Amino acid sequence: MPDYDLVVIGSGPAGERGATEAAYFGKKVALVEKAGVLGGATANTGTLPSKTLRETALYLSGFRQRGLFGVDLSLKERVTIKELMFRERKVKENERARVAWNLGQHGVRLVGGTASLADPHTVAVRKADGSTEQLSADVILVATGSSPNRPPLYAFEDDRIHDSDELLDMHEVPETLAVIGGGVIGCEYACTFAALGIPVTLLEQREKIIPFLDGEIGGLLRERMEALGVQFAMPDSVKACDSSGKTIKLSLQSGKVLEVSAVLVAAGRTGNTAGLNLDTHGIKLDPRGRVLVDATYCTSVPHIYAAGDVIGFPALASTSMEQGRIAVAHAFGFADEAALASILPYGVYTIPEVSMAGETEESLKEKKIDYVVGRAHLSRNPRGEIIGETYGVLKLLFQRDNMKLLGVHVLGEQASELVHVGLTALLTNEGAGLFLRTCFNYPTLSEGYKHATFAAIAAKDGKHV
Repeated sequence: MPDYDLVVIGSGPAGERGATEAAYFGKKVALVEKAGVLGGATANTGTLPSKTLRETALYLSGFRQRGLFGVDLSLKERVTIKELMFRERKVKENERARVAWNLGQHGVRLVGGTASLADPHTVAVRKADGSTEQLSADVILVATGSSPNRPPLYAFEDDRIHDSDELLDMHEVPETLAVIGGGVIGCEYACTFAALGIPVTLLEQREKIIPFLDGEIGGLLRERMEALGVQFAMPDSVKACDSSGKTIKLSLQSGKVLEVSAVLVAAGRTGNTAGLNLDTHGIKLDPRGRVLVDATYCTSVPHIYAAGDVIGFPALASTSMEQGRIAVAHAFGFADEAALASILPYGVYTIPEVSMAGETEESLKEKKIDYVVGRAHLSRNPRGEIIGETYGVLKLLFQRDNMKLLGVHVLGEQASELVHVGLTALLTNEGAGLFLRTCFNYPTLSEGYKHATFAAIAAKDGKHV
């Protein structure tokens, strides 16, 4: 008999949820973690730390209150690294403790060390003292996450050149910053440092930042980032990086030379599968080391599953949790097995926030679906006026013939919260009628759903509101 029903490799959201799901239904579970702390990238280098850093920057800079009450609360002095990182470190500590408590409450055994597959049913764990423990299991869940891609062009040994994980360990706040990459991570950090008054240049080789966003919303985001002080060099890319002097010189394909005091390279991520021996035992990987899985998150080996960032897009903490649950439920035939939701929300924690669910105008045009657009400008919303939401917008996309909701897009304060009203309507196949008959609290930003719906109906009838 195997030692365990389930062995999980990795303690991030996918690993934690998979382990506790199995344990809740009475399975004997062990979880292996090679880092000295629990929680994976979500707790330690990604989701929570970066969002906490953003909130700290907004607080220290007085960004949300600038001019709102007739008082100038702009940043008066240069922020120190201690001030910037204090809250981030507290949040990390609390999340690590929460993960440990949750695993302990469910009776999951924690094993510290580096895992690899000894055979398709056995995980070998090399511990810090040099010893090895063999854990045999009926089912194995790989939830090892991902790491920043490190192009060889950059000398990452220089403490002024960072990937998105290293950035949180910087020793001082930079005088100037170049961000390489206009994806989610690059744009989020560009906004955070720009809010502190640091000159930031963002380089992106594509025509658009965060290309999965609705085109209009992506354009508005770029405008707000420029107003924040972010300078864009795009489409452009770095052909040489010289860090031998007091400043870092970036030679661009366009012929321009950019000199900065620090560089953040946000050039995608690779799956953390090196050393696991997955391919040796028949598990298929893509060129970036990400595990290939089916709709139930099963790999090419029937009893071995993978979930979370290690399988690639969408690589969100929220979806990773659900993937871990679904994988384990399928493996053991639990009654609560259900597919991942058909529509997922995406939150981008830039300044301002952006969030979306469902179709974009571009995807509807590609599918040749006739649609109408309704917008609610949050500057005309009473709650928006109270909080100084000058540029925010709620954008709804409806199918023209039946006014069924097809997509929701929000730019502005609390966008990642506000989107959930529309997400619920999308998942229940509702449309304009739902928003018209719903009584929203007043004053709230959510009331914008009603006004955006009125605007869409007017647009359908060829009128203006």
